Amino acid sequence: MSKKALITGITGMVGSHLADYLIENTDWDIHGVCRWRSPLDNVSHLLERANKKDRVFFEYADLNDQTSLITAVQNIKPDFVFHLAAQSYPQTSFTAPIDTLNTNVLGTARLLESIRFAMHNDKNYKPVIHVCASSEVFGKIPAEKKPESGIHEECPFHPASPYAISKVGTDLLGRYYAEAYDMPVMTTRMFTHTGPRRGDVFHESTFAKQIAMIENGLIPPVVKVGNLKSLRTYADVRDAVRAYYMLVTVNPIPGEYYNIGGSYTCEVGDTLNTLISFSPMKDKIKIEVDPERLRPIDADLQVPDCRKFKAHTGWEPQIPYEKTMKDLLNYWRERIQMGGKFLQR
Repeated sequence: MSKKALITGITGMVGSHLADYLIENTDWDIHGVCRWRSPLDNVSHLLERANKKDRVFFEYADLNDQTSLITAVQNIKPDFVFHLAAQSYPQTSFTAPIDTLNTNVLGTARLLESIRFAMHNDKNYKPVIHVCASSEVFGKIPAEKKPESGIHEECPFHPASPYAISKVGTDLLGRYYAEAYDMPVMTTRMFTHTGPRRGDVFHESTFAKQIAMIENGLIPPVVKVGNLKSLRTYADVRDAVRAYYMLVTVNPIPGEYYNIGGSYTCEVGDTLNTLISFSPMKDKIKIEVDPERLRPIDADLQVPDCRKFKAHTGWEPQIPYEKTMKDLLNYWRERIQMGGKFLQR
């Protein structure tokens, strides 16, 4: 009998790529939790499989509704749980802190309680659980305090947004349930990861989207930006989901927590210049700072030390930074060429 994976947030960038990876590399059945109103754009290529009940199943549940989560877990009894769903945009969290904390902290607690309830009712049931926190938990680390090798797992948390605070709660909840209830929960702090299907509220994706809109004559040749001095280490989303698969299959250790990230580090402004360099309009594009894109506080030294995870699993990033950025730009080119209206954000 095939194993079953439950993915919360399957309609997001990471969840949809994880589903793709599991379909291609395992014989598992994929159960994706989504809200009834969740847009299905990122999983449109999976809908035919879902209609045929061919390894892909969409389960309607909401992190803010305990009953729906209990029902989903009880009905599916997944062997693996990947908890990816969240209010995932730091900028939005400044204007919607309560929603962010409720979804990310209490939503994680509701999910873990639902799994604990299922385990209590069936003593033979013990799924392997991945709780996705974020590198944002480390927040604004002063340059003089950043370890030379990068941010490691034991660096102190200093969250710089309500989103980051919510992910501190998510991180600690994962470890608490592992220690208190002997649940096989592991927590990850993934650093910046991107690629096709990346939401247009994130810096590199809004850059790519604006460039694609400029190329199609939809907006003037001006890319609006926020803080271009922030330092980021980039991973490809397809490398990220491979890491998540290895997390739950390579000798999973309950209660462990790992930093995961790519190997290419640069300032956000360098990322913008890379994307512009791929455009035939590169000599005409100007850059303009938009005050609305600036955060009150910015986590601006996001450079990871991933040795712990690599030593445990053997994972290494494989997709070059340039390919990631070209694929992201081409994703937006294809979307915009298909027509439709887009917010300029």
